[in-house]
Amino acid sequence: MNLTSYSLWTAVVTPLLSNGSLDLESLTQVVQDQDAAGNGLLILGSTGEALNLNLTTRKQIIEHVVKMNPKSPIMVGVGGNLLDEQKEWIQYLETLKVHAYLLVTPHYAKPGPIGQYQWFKELMDTSSRPCMLYNVPGRTAIAMSTEAVSRLNTHKNFWAIKEASGSVEKFKEYLKAAGGKQVFCGDDALMPEFAQAGSAGLISVASNAWPKETHLYVEQCLKKTFDAKELWTTAANSLFVASNPVPVKRLMHEQGVIKSSHMMAPLSHEDMASAEPVLTADAAVKRWYKEMM
Repeated sequence: MNLTSYSLWTAVVTPLLSNGSLDLESLTQVVQDQDAAGNGLLILGSTGEALNLNLTTRKQIIEHVVKMNPKSPIMVGVGGNLLDEQKEWIQYLETLKVHAYLLVTPHYAKPGPIGQYQWFKELMDTSSRPCMLYNVPGRTAIAMSTEAVSRLNTHKNFWAIKEASGSVEKFKEYLKAAGGKQVFCGDDALMPEFAQAGSAGLISVASNAWPKETHLYVEQCLKKTFDAKELWTTAANSLFVASNPVPVKRLMHEQGVIKSSHMMAPLSHEDMASAEPVLTADAAVKRWYKEMM
């Protein structure tokens, strides 16, 4: 599987029924929609509520998606702060037909450059597949060390970086530290600026609700033909009026793509009182796409 040909990866939501159980029927629909749009599949990232799900549920999700045998590649999130558990998770994933891993900076512990280097190296040593390193200081409480990245960029399994600090200047620092490897934008609203700075593509929340539309958005950004920044900035920001993925699941429920907007605790769909912001954005994005086509 040629991962470098995919410039858009969707951080796939985990559909749940109103009783909190896994909604495999809706998950099937979400994966089919992404596959039809030609988007890579990131399963069990933070948008997939991975850290809120137990091991049995996470395995059920992965095995269901793998059994679907989508044309699009499958990347799986590896995140937490217990190294042995994450190595065991990778060892389990190695038995399945998945194509890559997203390795997140350990949360809560706030390790320094040496600790991060050792963490990522151990995980990449455990893997036989390409690994994307993920900088998301808003969730982990510490930025991924560029010093650690510079030491890791020659590892045989170092493939790419997902950069979600919200700063184009920080993005450029990671691009330099990556030593020629791909660096992806991790913020839907910043894709135009990151594309100008050399981004290889986008890891997206928005493409859950707008698979084809976001695909075109990324394509235009990379080709430097994009000229609807205000519209897309507003649309992307509407998906963060509450903690991700509360808004995007609300929108997908309103669209009829998933049966319920239910979240796994400690998140709650009730933290989003009104669907108006996402419905307004939905209408605007769909008008834009229709005009472009």
